[in-house]
Amino acid sequence: MNQRVLYFDIINGISGDMTLSTLLNLGVPKEIFLEELSKLKLDDEFEIEITSKNESGIVGTNVNVITKETSAYRYLVDVFDIIDNSDLNNNIKKMSKDIFMTIGEAEAKVHGTTIDKIHFHEVGAIDSIVDIVGSSILIDLLSVDKIYSSLVPLGSGFVKCDHGMMPVPTPATIEILKGVPVKLNSVKGECTTPTGAAIIKTLCNEFIDTLEFEPDKIGYGIGEKQFEIPNMLRCILGQKKNKK
Repeated sequence: MNQRVLYFDIINGISGDMTLSTLLNLGVPKEIFLEELSKLKLDDEFEIEITSKNESGIVGTNVNVITKETSAYRYLVDVFDIIDNSDLNNNIKKMSKDIFMTIGEAEAKVHGTTIDKIHFHEVGAIDSIVDIVGSSILIDLLSVDKIYSSLVPLGSGFVKCDHGMMPVPTPATIEILKGVPVKLNSVKGECTTPTGAAIIKTLCNEFIDTLEFEPDKIGYGIGEKQFEIPNMLRCILGQKKNKK
């Protein structure tokens, strides 16, 4: 029996919104996704825009989460409470919490504290919660047997965070990606965010650049930032033959 596989072709980094975008572009009906997302019980906190966007002649999906909060400082337990109090299934809850745990462990290490004392800045905001839980919802709906990924490009230069100016990759991003094959490419800017890094680190079964499988569907997620190369994430859904 063939395996149903999902391959993340990380062309120019990975972020939470681009993961949402590319998984939606694989063909999950928008209505089903939004119905599942409403089980998070945060509908009053955000709006979500799902549109088509053209990047270098390729049409993909762009997801924009518009939040009503101006700032957010949540502890890991606060995020877990939101997830646990939702009506989402246990598989989605586990994936979402595992991703946040990956971020929490890295943040604690970088800032020299314990995981229960870490208060999330950007990743504790509603848009990051939607990105992470939304990606978990879509992975669950796609019902894949195994997830693969290419090497993870990181970018270069500096980025402004709540803590001030940070080198790219940020300390949290590179801490999350310990043990993962990465590319310190010359693209100017932050290609891979902590949220994107945590999603791929937590959910991917194997990082590999050579994979034999039969593609069925291809999804393109288009980001907001402008880089010197196309700012897109590609996911390929396909069948991998089991070796006899």
